[in-house]
Amino acid sequence: MTIKAYHEDRNDHHRNIALIPSSAHGTNPASAVMCGMEVVVVACDDKGNVDMDDLKAKVDQYSEKLACLMITYPSTHGVFEASIKDICQLIHDNGGLVYMDGANMNAQVGLTSPGIIGADVCHLNLHKTFAIPHGGGGPGMGPICVNNKLAPFLPGHPLVHTGGTKATHAVSSAPWGSASILLISYGYIRMLGAEGVTNATKYAILNANYIKARLEKAYPILYSGEKGRAAHEMIVDLRQFKTVGISAEDVAKRLMDYGFHAPTLSFPVAGTIMIEPTESEDKGELDRFCDALLEIRKEIDQVASGEMDPHSNVLTNAPHTAEVVTNDAWVYSYSREKAAFPLPYLKKGGKFWPSVARVDSAYGDRNLICTCPPLESYMADKP
Repeated sequence: MTIKAYHEDRNDHHRNIALIPSSAHGTNPASAVMCGMEVVVVACDDKGNVDMDDLKAKVDQYSEKLACLMITYPSTHGVFEASIKDICQLIHDNGGLVYMDGANMNAQVGLTSPGIIGADVCHLNLHKTFAIPHGGGGPGMGPICVNNKLAPFLPGHPLVHTGGTKATHAVSSAPWGSASILLISYGYIRMLGAEGVTNATKYAILNANYIKARLEKAYPILYSGEKGRAAHEMIVDLRQFKTVGISAEDVAKRLMDYGFHAPTLSFPVAGTIMIEPTESEDKGELDRFCDALLEIRKEIDQVASGEMDPHSNVLTNAPHTAEVVTNDAWVYSYSREKAAFPLPYLKKGGKFWPSVARVDSAYGDRNLICTCPPLESYMADKP
């Protein structure tokens, strides 16, 4: 909205094209469309970076109508765009502005910033990077930061004076959003200090690369930067295992038997998992997670070799609930121990037991299924 207001103030109402790389967060095109912009997707190369040739071609094609580039940095592919400054300059040279998605700010704090790379506006997610609760599947508080060029167009409010001198209309019913949540981020930053928040960024990147180093001989890592490193996250490619009947969802469900909620599944690339450890996990937890995935790879190999049934195995039947494992009628060809306790650390206490076994996710997404007893059963003995 601030970008749109900026262009309208300059009588550039015709600028309505938002260029968005395929590596950007999916919320970006949604935001652009809600503001009445037209989205044009920019391709990425084999290393996960923005395809500069494709970007230049589309900038040339839409130069007169270019409103902005919306880019996630580092990208959801888990790479720092090596040409990020050149990308921003190219957009500016053609009359557009640059929006940087701050979802991955936890790989930037203390090392770089949106201003350094040339971004004009950044949506700063306070969850993950700055410690607030995630909040219903999205940021509980998501302020935007702008440069001087866009400051006059910050959103206003009909009842309380907020925003810039040429403020756009309100985007939140409360003038400062969920302002009380800001205290959490403020306290987090004050307690850590400049050195602490910088170290948190370094640990997030270190943790991701540690996992990458442990897993890359067993699984293909889809993208890495110019130096063969991940940023703060990486994409593990599981598509090749479809040939033996194992899907990315099977791996995600099996991780529950090892005590882990699966990482992001099939985003930004279908058939993959995106692993983002952040700075908060210690080495012991990282090792347990890596051990789980390495053991799962052995299980996949057992399916591939015919040692396990390709249609009924520890992966396709996962997760295994306590009810299933303790049931007298054990119907699987593998042992109960292999199902529920595949690695020694699971026997040391604190075993996580999924409450529900495999469900038809697609069916469940499309059909509301109420598990509560009918209201009549509660009211049967009431007047």
